[in-house]
Amino acid sequence: MQDRPLLSVVIPAYNEECRIGDSLRRVLEFLRTFPSPSEVLVVDDGSADRTVAVVEAIPPSTRDPTGARPGGEKSRVRLLRNGVNRGKGYSLKHGVLMAEGEFVLLSDADLSTPIDELPRLLEPVARGEAGIAIGSRALDRSRIERRQPGWREAMGRCFNGIVRVLTGLPFRDTQCGFKLMRRQTVLPLFRAARVERFAYDVEILYLARKAGIGVIEIPVIWRDAAGSKVNAVIDSLDMLKDVLRIVWRDRRGAYGRLGAPGAGEGAPR
Repeated sequence: MQDRPLLSVVIPAYNEECRIGDSLRRVLEFLRTFPSPSEVLVVDDGSADRTVAVVEAIPPSTRDPTGARPGGEKSRVRLLRNGVNRGKGYSLKHGVLMAEGEFVLLSDADLSTPIDELPRLLEPVARGEAGIAIGSRALDRSRIERRQPGWREAMGRCFNGIVRVLTGLPFRDTQCGFKLMRRQTVLPLFRAARVERFAYDVEILYLARKAGIGVIEIPVIWRDAAGSKVNAVIDSLDMLKDVLRIVWRDRRGAYGRLGAPGAGEGAPR
């Protein structure tokens, strides 16, 4: 019987059959070096391809070949299914609410930020310096090993500038798909979250500030990966609309009080 995991890695997946298998193997290989039990939750967002079949082909538990832990059991893979396409924000909320680890890493399926960067985010959160650590491409651009096309970078900087003006958030990069958080700390945020698609990052960070939760931004390695599901123009406009909705909801008091998590936090509501 596996101990309760210290770390949960949540990976949203939509039509990722071509890379989810390789990404999972890389994550599991890294987790073999992790000193405590862990789990990987793949949240399928209504994929129309073989994403689910590829994930189901991965053994649900992975054993430590060194036998360093009793029974050798180190990590497990769990598949969660949204049933229909709901969006990245909904998928991550589903994963966080179902996770069992003390710490939760949110990672994109393409591993644009390699899993090896995990300790950079985990260490300050584990030390209590912040409740959330977010990977950033903007703080040290020398760590970008493969850049996006120039026009996409320009749109990203423009979006970030608008977000900072509308929300007052100070972060240089809210959209990097690599974030680490203490689960008990952020449960109220994810329960209150309403954004189901790509602006979920802004909403969680906005709610973290509202709740007085510390957030630290840390430069990470990042490599642009082909096959992005984001439509640079249409999705960017939708994201801006969602940012406006976030601010409007807050002004109307729609988020309510972000109190401490209670019992039964493992099941999504």
